[in-house]
Amino acid sequence: MARMPSAERRRQLTEAAIAVMARDGVARATTRAIAAEAGVSLSVFHYCFDSKQELVESVITAITDHSVTVVKRALRPRDTLAETVRAGFQAYWDHVRAHPEEHMLTYELTQYALRRPGFEHLARRQYEAYGATFAELIDELRRSRGFRLRVPVTVLARYLAAVTDGLTLDHLVLGDDEAWAGVLDTVTAHVVGLVDDGASP
Repeated sequence: MARMPSAERRRQLTEAAIAVMARDGVARATTRAIAAEAGVSLSVFHYCFDSKQELVESVITAITDHSVTVVKRALRPRDTLAETVRAGFQAYWDHVRAHPEEHMLTYELTQYALRRPGFEHLARRQYEAYGATFAELIDELRRSRGFRLRVPVTVLARYLAAVTDGLTLDHLVLGDDEAWAGVLDTVTAHVVGLVDDGASP
């Protein structure tokens, strides 16, 4: 087995854990199965992660990063703020459609953490990360376009995290791809409507 820097090995094992958890469920994702998925020995796994708690936290961070990466790429400046915001939502939506099992896993991770003693803080950290991510994306847009908001960034960030979370679960349960162009247009119009009238969208 080729030697690999520990940070890279952790990333490899985290991605393997995502694959195993999405396939078998969080509770049934054993360290042995994850090590086998990554093609490493159990000793390598335990060298990289001290506990399942640490692994779950790494999985939550990695899944969040997957979505954030595609959205950030899509948020390049466009002619209008509405077009920019809509492109970001579309990129996220496309990721949900392409990787439904990964997004379904996020909800299972939340329930797992809330129900398992000693893991509750991971669910809180998961949702704090969602809010912080939206706040970062909003600040980047504000800097690039120079607009002001009618609500505090932290409020809008938490609102968008809740809306996105709910819409994702709605799609995972109901599907109905045809309805989503209208849904994303509605969310985009609402977000752009929170920009001050004196600022150019």
